[in-house]
Amino acid sequence: MMIHLVLVGLVLRCAAAAKLGVVQTEGGAVEGLNVNMGLFRTVEEFKGVPFADVPGKWEKPKPHPGWDGVLIATKFRERCLQVTLLQTKTQGSEDCLYLNIFVPHGLSVSTNLPVMVYLFGGAFLLGASNDVEVFGESLYDGKEMADRGGVIVVTVNYRVGTLGFLSSGDERLPGNYGLWDQHAAISWVRRNIRAFGGNPDNITIFGQSAGAASVNFQMLSPYSKGLFRRAICQGGVALSPWALQKSPMVLTKKIARKVNCWQTEEDNMLACLKTVDPIKLTMAGKINLLDIFGKGPVMDLLQLAPVVDGDFIPDDPGKLFHNAAQFDYLAGVNSMDGHIFAGIDVPSINNMKETTTADQVKGLLTGLTKEKGDAAVSSAFDVYSVHWGLAPDPAIVKKTVADIETDFLFLVPTQIALQLHANNTSGASTYSYLFNMKTRIPGFPRWVEAEHAEDLQYLFGKPFSLPLVYFPRHRDLSGYMIAYWTNFAKTGDPSRGNSKVPVLWPAFTKYHQPYLVINNSMSKSSVRYQAPPGLLLICPHLAHFCFILTFGAVWSDESGQRFIDLFQDLSVRIINMIKFKSIHPSSSSYPGSGRGGSSFRREAQTSLSSHFF
Repeated sequence: MMIHLVLVGLVLRCAAAAKLGVVQTEGGAVEGLNVNMGLFRTVEEFKGVPFADVPGKWEKPKPHPGWDGVLIATKFRERCLQVTLLQTKTQGSEDCLYLNIFVPHGLSVSTNLPVMVYLFGGAFLLGASNDVEVFGESLYDGKEMADRGGVIVVTVNYRVGTLGFLSSGDERLPGNYGLWDQHAAISWVRRNIRAFGGNPDNITIFGQSAGAASVNFQMLSPYSKGLFRRAICQGGVALSPWALQKSPMVLTKKIARKVNCWQTEEDNMLACLKTVDPIKLTMAGKINLLDIFGKGPVMDLLQLAPVVDGDFIPDDPGKLFHNAAQFDYLAGVNSMDGHIFAGIDVPSINNMKETTTADQVKGLLTGLTKEKGDAAVSSAFDVYSVHWGLAPDPAIVKKTVADIETDFLFLVPTQIALQLHANNTSGASTYSYLFNMKTRIPGFPRWVEAEHAEDLQYLFGKPFSLPLVYFPRHRDLSGYMIAYWTNFAKTGDPSRGNSKVPVLWPAFTKYHQPYLVINNSMSKSSVRYQAPPGLLLICPHLAHFCFILTFGAVWSDESGQRFIDLFQDLSVRIINMIKFKSIHPSSSSYPGSGRGGSSFRREAQTSLSSHFF
């Protein structure tokens, strides 16, 4: 018995000894905290490690001067200066360029692990590397993902809002300071991560929403050549209509008026802006819903964003995918990514006592297609309502509104990005997914599926770290996502790696566009393929024909016109055929119903993409 206890003690001591301890970085020594994750498993956390110096106002990040002694890295540092969620005041600091590192260990200290760098979302206006507290724990805490996936997870801060993305559209105030911060963080990781047990030649960047669009911009930038190996975009790409500010000086003049700097002479106006207190500038960038209520879609308020600066982003994003050919790429959306925005634009969709009218749907389409004119609204409405029937189910009409916004803001831009990547790649892999787990947010109608950002709780392992708040099915899904994402980070193939997955995920190619439906109940049927051409003729939801006719702003004018020229006649003929044949599919076939999510919408889109590209 005594010998047994001694052996147990020796093993436990061995496990406890598996830690990096003091790590030497280019700026100085850092020491983190070892957190027990289970028998013989720990994650060593290094929080608040500086990757750049305090940035100057509207300047690129500068190298950190370093420090003496050992930096005790056990607490998150402040977020970058930004408005609060209610936008009544500011929070954070200009001294904010820090990152957090989560290193998993077993019986021995880890070496040469794949590295995953996370970029947070928040409309380029809000957010932080430790944002969104869930029962006392950051949503982006990387421990569970690191431990269960066998990867190093890094989360980073970057400047947002006015200080991160205000631009004059030229060299006077180039903009994209937040993107430069991200680039500096990824570069720091590449230079230093070997000391933490990571492989600098196997870095994956991933992000959600504005963070996903940021990942895409990093892929497209000529400055990223050789910097990382893989990329994952969740609910956002550089082609998303909210991801790029095309009239930066117009916005800068609005900000200047708010801080009493507006002048007809632009050089003087910009010089004045540079003297304004950072807090005042930050508050000037807040979103005021009253500015747009009843005047257009809420998306129009998302104005502080990256710009084509001729440097970091040298051209229209759609023309830069040759730069992304070197990276393995995985991207997808949640089945109702657009619902939260649809609920603001058309509030009746979330009120069971109210009816959503055809006029309200037309009003939304008018706002989204205003650059295309009245004909676009009529065409769009015909396509989106073709499956309603003579007496449409009120829930189907409401769901149509959510589908419209999901298509416009997320789904179609993501599919185009995937196709552009697959067309340009020479050896790198491409993967597509649809996440459609039922929402856990209380109070929404029963038809609501996966909301914007609902995938993150599963990816970061909250069902494991907070077991009393979740059910076994949620832990199943969390395990699946961690396995797919970390396998991809290791090998470039989400099905191949150390983690077992429920079903093989086929690659998306130039001529073959499968996607994986991700939820808690996965099988071979979770792999979906594009519809045969004939199936499009009876497809119950032809939203993307409409998109091509109306939402051309996602692409350059030339590319959008090519879509219009190619499909306008075909779209009209198909719509008329469906009307004359009175094809009104049952609600059970409606996109988003059941496990398949927006399968018909995806099938239509992938087929159209294959024809165009």
